[in-house]
Amino acid sequence: MNHKNIFTKIIEKKVPANIIYQDEKITAFTDISPKAPVHILVIPNLFIKNLNYINKKNLDILSHMMYVSIKIAKKNKINKSGYRIIINCNKHGGQEIQYLHIHILGGKKLRKI
Repeated sequence: MNHKNIFTKIIEKKVPANIIYQDEKITAFTDISPKAPVHILVIPNLFIKNLNYINKKNLDILSHMMYVSIKIAKKNKINKSGYRIIINCNKHGGQEIQYLHIHILGGKKLRKI
């Protein structure tokens, strides 16, 4: 499998993106096709295909991704009104890019699911 997809290129800054947060473990940037006024993606800097590939060795990345997602929600002032965190897994789960990522959605009333 070619791990050099669009997310890898964003991490490596080989394609432009509105990166709003980056550290040694994760990168966060605005979605180019937003589904809400605030739509940010949070990805690990180390390739993980999807949730099915979380194991004891990389388990800490999920907690870091969630922690930073909460900080991003606060920074974007959607923490009080509400926001949604989504992780899609595989085709039937709606995952379009085979690279683990969190969607942070907010800034308007979201439809119930």
